[in-house]
Amino acid sequence: MSQVKNMTEGRVGKTLLVFFIPIFFTNMLQQLYTFVDTAIVGKGLGSSSLAAVGNMGSICFLVVGFSIGLANGFSVLIAQSFGARDEARLKQTLGAAIKLAAIVCMILTVLSMAGLSGILTLLQTNPSIMRESLIYGYIIFGGLIFTISYNMCACILRALGDSRTPLKAIIVSSVLNLGLDCLFIFVFGMGVAGAAIATVFSQFVSTLICAKKILSIDICRLKKENFVNPGSMYLSLLKNGVPMAFMNSITAIGCMVVQYFVNGFGVACTAAYSACSKYLNLFMQPACTAGHTISAFTGQNSGAGRYDRVRKGLIVCIGIAFTAYMILGSVMFFMPEMLARVILSDDLSVSYAARFLPVCGAMLWSVDFLFVFRSTLQGMGNPMIPMISGIVEMFIRVGIIVLFSGSLGFMATAFAEVGAWTGAFLLNMIALNVQLHKHIGVAVKKAYMYN
Repeated sequence: MSQVKNMTEGRVGKTLLVFFIPIFFTNMLQQLYTFVDTAIVGKGLGSSSLAAVGNMGSICFLVVGFSIGLANGFSVLIAQSFGARDEARLKQTLGAAIKLAAIVCMILTVLSMAGLSGILTLLQTNPSIMRESLIYGYIIFGGLIFTISYNMCACILRALGDSRTPLKAIIVSSVLNLGLDCLFIFVFGMGVAGAAIATVFSQFVSTLICAKKILSIDICRLKKENFVNPGSMYLSLLKNGVPMAFMNSITAIGCMVVQYFVNGFGVACTAAYSACSKYLNLFMQPACTAGHTISAFTGQNSGAGRYDRVRKGLIVCIGIAFTAYMILGSVMFFMPEMLARVILSDDLSVSYAARFLPVCGAMLWSVDFLFVFRSTLQGMGNPMIPMISGIVEMFIRVGIIVLFSGSLGFMATAFAEVGAWTGAFLLNMIALNVQLHKHIGVAVKKAYMYN
């Protein structure tokens, strides 16, 4: 047990921060190398190539987001087994989760490769960037096995309280990815294909590092019998993982609809939207990390019946999210043009991005708090409300872009984002308050009966 971290004991604030910091640097490095990768493509290959890569963003989120949702759902049950000190159930859960992840990987790879061309056509992809979008997409989806394997391994490690190994993996893969980007694009002249190959190979290396660590943990050393499980085990995993997976995919579908309208505005808007999306993903990371932290913390403590600690942990993570909003939201609001020029090379795209960023910066608090409240619900083993909130988020996003794209043009995309964030946040906040009062009330009654 010394190789993993028990989060059901000790001071809540210290426990969370010790766990949070490595995940934060992991996520920030992951986003930073994606960000620099985008800047290399934008500055080295031009706005057209950047638009081609950015055009793949919502499609990648649809596929990869589904697998990440499953992995996060599976990891909740792993964390709960670990928190309950049930080693036998933990090993069975790990075995079943690995088998399901392998099956999902094969299905997603085949479907994404087969459907890529059709989806790009549906998204009104400009003919001038279609070829590069296809090249980039086929390589990324061809290496999906490494992306899914890394995310699964990282989720398992975080469920067991190890947030440092994924950080080490990302440090290595980030440096490798950026080095290969420069080599493939500037030296070998491989264009967007070089960027995609660098990403896939870096994910492969990340997987090796995390998998090696998992195999070194005593309670993760599985035997053949751990991979033979009753149907109820698979159903429990799917019951928790599928809603999270669909939540991500439903959100991605909403983003794809937005991408459809953005592509209709022209290549300059597509490039601007791609750049803005990179900044949003980067500046969301502190709150997103707080979400990962509270999910693992809640999983272990709910497994141990310690809902008092869950509530204290929630307050700490809300504080982290608010601090992140005050700093990064201000940067987006007051320095939009400077941010845009880091990635974009043409003035028209910069002007679009400089109008988009302040709107999202002002309302960044809503998505920051959404990450924390939604992840706490998921960690408690309640994935249905987050899934429903994903549906609400999609309808708000699509509704705003459909109703206002004609009058507001590109700016409708910014209002679609903040409207979707706010609606989903309010739903998750209300649901979490109900759940916490329910569980804490039950715990108090049990304590009273035993005394």
